[in-house]
Amino acid sequence: MAMNVGGGGEGEPMLDINTTPLIDVMLVLLIMFIITLPVLTHAVKLDMPSARTPPPDQIQTQPIRVDIDWDGTVLWDGNVVTLDELEGYFRAEAARRPQPELHVRPDRRAAYDTVAKVLAIAQRNGMQRIGFVGNEQFMNE
Repeated sequence: MAMNVGGGGEGEPMLDINTTPLIDVMLVLLIMFIITLPVLTHAVKLDMPSARTPPPDQIQTQPIRVDIDWDGTVLWDGNVVTLDELEGYFRAEAARRPQPELHVRPDRRAAYDTVAKVLAIAQRNGMQRIGFVGNEQFMNE
């Protein structure tokens, strides 16, 4: 039982604004604002290092160069070594702090088996900073 109060007859448009959806939207926006406000004001305390002292990792050490020739010859900084001698060298270098980088440079004709053995010996004896150099020789195949 609805009652139409006003001078309009039947078929005339209703001139009153329906404010219920407007109030619903405003309440939703207010709730979202209340929820997100603590997130915007949340601060995280960071202990930043001072710029005066360099980090200990930045100390430069001379990299170790291991060359692997096509015939399986292994060179430690230009000196021919056997795999047994190489294991002792790796053990000694892994104990140094900071640990030097190991630059492995295999010849493009070197056997995969020899390169894999050298890398396995390095990993087994604690070398952590291992990288390959001279990769440009493999690009022109």
